[in-house]
Amino acid sequence: MSSLNPVHTDRAPKAIGPYSQAVVTDDGWVFCSGQIPLDPASMEVVYGSTSDQTDLVLRNLRSVLEAAGAGLDSVVKTTVFLADMDDFGAMNEVYARHFGDHRPARAAVQAARLPRSVAVEIEAVARVKG
Repeated sequence: MSSLNPVHTDRAPKAIGPYSQAVVTDDGWVFCSGQIPLDPASMEVVYGSTSDQTDLVLRNLRSVLEAAGAGLDSVVKTTVFLADMDDFGAMNEVYARHFGDHRPARAAVQAARLPRSVAVEIEAVARVKG
């Protein structure tokens, strides 16, 4: 049985519950917990436009991935949770800017409510860079 190695970085918000920022398996899979727009230093939600929230979420996700030995360019799959599907276009524009030419598989769903009433949450699965 493979072991699960928790990931922690101060460059992203600490877990606000009984979970890890991410977990890396012995065979190099990285499973990232959902990120919401929390400022890593203050642990306060940064409200604002969906675009602003998405930008912070993806910067936080990048920090967690880097701490795990991966990056946005090694993401295999993301799940995007939106409080309002009408915000899809704003989220998608920022998402495309962060991922560039890399196109991981993705699902986007509207959630009845997200933690701390934010507009967006994103989780990811990646592989550790070779």
